[in-house]
Amino acid sequence: MKLLTQILGYPRIGEKRELKIATEAYWKGKISLEKLQETGKNLRAIAWKKQQAKGIDLIPCNDFSYYDQMLDMSCLLGNVPERFQQKTEKIDLDTLFYIARGIKSSSCGSKHNTQASEMTKWFNTNYHYIVPEFCQNTQFQTSTTKIFDEFLEAKDLGINAKPILIGPITYLSLGKAQNENFDSWSLIDSLISSYGEIIQKLSEMGAEWIQIDEPILSTDLDEKQKKWLPETYNRLSQKKGKSKLMIATYFDIIGDNREIFLNLKADALHCDAINGKEEINEIIESIDDKKYLSIGIINGRNIWKNDFSNSLEILQKAQKILGERLIISPSCSFLHSPVTLKSETKLDIEIKDWLAFTDEKITEIIALRDILSGEGKAELEANQKSIQAKKESSKIHKQAIKERVNSIQESDFNRQSSFKNRQKSQRKKLHLPLYPTTTIGSFPQTTEIRKARSDFKAGNLSQKDYEAFLEEKTRECIAFQEEIEIDMLVHGEFERNDMVEYFGEQLEGFAFTQFGWVQSYGSRCVKPPIIYGDISREKPMTVRWSQFAQTCTQLPMKGMLTGPVTILYWSFIRDDQPHSQTATQIALAIRDEVIDLEKAGLSAIQIDEPALREGLPLRRKNWGNYLKWAVNVFRLSSSGVQDETQIHTHMCYSEFNDIIESIARLDADVITIETSRSNMELLEAFKNFQYPNEIGPGVYDIHSPRIPTKEEMQDLMKKASELLSSENLWVNPDCGLKTRNWEEVKPALKAMVSAAKELR
Repeated sequence: MKLLTQILGYPRIGEKRELKIATEAYWKGKISLEKLQETGKNLRAIAWKKQQAKGIDLIPCNDFSYYDQMLDMSCLLGNVPERFQQKTEKIDLDTLFYIARGIKSSSCGSKHNTQASEMTKWFNTNYHYIVPEFCQNTQFQTSTTKIFDEFLEAKDLGINAKPILIGPITYLSLGKAQNENFDSWSLIDSLISSYGEIIQKLSEMGAEWIQIDEPILSTDLDEKQKKWLPETYNRLSQKKGKSKLMIATYFDIIGDNREIFLNLKADALHCDAINGKEEINEIIESIDDKKYLSIGIINGRNIWKNDFSNSLEILQKAQKILGERLIISPSCSFLHSPVTLKSETKLDIEIKDWLAFTDEKITEIIALRDILSGEGKAELEANQKSIQAKKESSKIHKQAIKERVNSIQESDFNRQSSFKNRQKSQRKKLHLPLYPTTTIGSFPQTTEIRKARSDFKAGNLSQKDYEAFLEEKTRECIAFQEEIEIDMLVHGEFERNDMVEYFGEQLEGFAFTQFGWVQSYGSRCVKPPIIYGDISREKPMTVRWSQFAQTCTQLPMKGMLTGPVTILYWSFIRDDQPHSQTATQIALAIRDEVIDLEKAGLSAIQIDEPALREGLPLRRKNWGNYLKWAVNVFRLSSSGVQDETQIHTHMCYSEFNDIIESIARLDADVITIETSRSNMELLEAFKNFQYPNEIGPGVYDIHSPRIPTKEEMQDLMKKASELLSSENLWVNPDCGLKTRNWEEVKPALKAMVSAAKELR
């Protein structure tokens, strides 16, 4: 019996971030558009040939993107915001980049018309997508040929690839109406028609399979979504010709949407058996006897080897019921996983044996197929040997750490006094003006800084010389902030590589890769640490540089830390204990660091938690337990200091309305958030809730090269002051500045300070 295998998407960045390097070189004018496109074509060919060589049956195309697959979908549908529409009807790669990043110059008209589209998290992942915009003038028509071109590229390589589309219900649900009186669902009929044209053309081109992703099915659906899902696929199924249509959902359980899901008009359904393990048997037993079922049995979002014995228990039952209609798959796209383990020459050999990146996961899919067909005995034995070795390893469990977690008291989660009393103590100590200005932490990581770090790691620069270099850069950063009269300073973080990796390198229980990169957004890639064991802090991590920075100025200096939830979710998490337990271990380590920073003379300490909402289950009924422990670990990390020490936190690119009570329970003295792209829209939640503490709504979108004007920032702050008390408002960028260059940062921050002064 021949079972089909597939993947739902391959990492697009390349083994060594080739796409990032080429894209940024193009943005800087160092290579041509043709050279960038050549890089993309080579990466696609490599991915397809790898999958073909390993034996994958349904190889995806249109999973590649130069920036973001949601933005690609908008361009395919011709849904370009009016401010970016050119005189020609062609939507090219430059237009795509303008939508994602904004336009630097004012050549397109007024000061507001070149602002980048909003960006936010893709469900509960650390991947960010560009939010589609909808208005009365929105019209859909097939406007790019990318999906068709890439299908033909694969065909030229002897592969009848499986084109992937983001489903119309997910696309419409995740977009935003640009006018509060406009109902985006009025566009659904036109949207379905456009999807139908695309599907029909792919079918006419000879596509055997077409995959449509509807991860919205793993969320709490409203009545319009429930109504239009069946109607949409009734219509689209009529356009598929001889092609087989597969509808895929992932990231959480399907739950009470199961009946809708199972009855969708399609040839195949895909579900996530990692996050939906509790319901997979019922889905297997309930699926129509004419449909294929793709079971996502390999974790697409983590890097641990699959336990074949657990997977086979599910797959063998499915095989008995489904026969050849079973498709063996990963849970979701491998967009969230590094490319390959083969280049990891420095990983501890024992830990490396526990891991599987994308290429290794593809091998696992083939191995599971072989075992089910009566072959693969050696693969099964090797897998079980690795799984058992991990369970028995002495590297993982540390009794002293477990005992410290068990000894936590209720008082450890609470500051000494209420916010109002702390605020009085802090104002007396800090002497900050109205609308105090600050930044989020990092300053530009220049080529010079990266080279020095690389030379130091390679042994070509002594520690003494490297630290002298870092001290010089820190002094320069502080001097610049003093010169433009920022009120609360940061040291610039020139000693740090990544906001999570830097801390992981100094904590027990973490391992690191050389090339384990994953895409966060656009050309931004991160290299998540691997949490494999119990976590502890053996010595201070940031005190040396924060203390040095404070000696360089009389102004207040913020100590900069990453919070426990963010360290957890921006790492690859161990899979042998609850997330809450791992997060509590991290929180204790951060708590120790916070207390040491206070002792070192820092009067303000920022604990960033941009991943707080990311960990939120997609189903509302499961929120309570997560929010309880997520809030508690932040409070555990931050509550060991005196009243006059000001605790800041930072969050970005998340919707806050539905968790605003939990954000308030963090009890941070100051929260800084992203609001520039959303035009202060997020502040409505803080107003309606009557958020009691201080807040810094970001006025400078650092993910765009565009430099905002003083007037734009003032307008944003005026909107903010209409919603919240001016006495509690800060003025700041919406995120750290490490990805920008000094030529952009200096004028932007000068304008920001000038805006704050005029507001005073």
